[in-house]
Amino acid sequence: MRCSAFPEDLVAAQCAWERTYQSLADPANRQRTTVLRRRLLELSVQVWWHPYWRQAGTGQRAALRSSARELGSGAG
Repeated sequence: MRCSAFPEDLVAAQCAWERTYQSLADPANRQRTTVLRRRLLELSVQVWWHPYWRQAGTGQRAALRSSARELGSGAG
């Protein structure tokens, strides 16, 4: 179940961040590390500076990461 407390674009960026991080950790992607690191940095900026954080309370970043992991694992 998708958490409605977060904007769709923020959840999508965090899910993409999780997938990119996993790809970077995969030894099969050794030839793509530069591309993956750049993508991870782009996504980090999108997530960190998203306008949602201006009004969000503390602990919401961890909740977003947890929600993205659940969605990525198919539990959501």
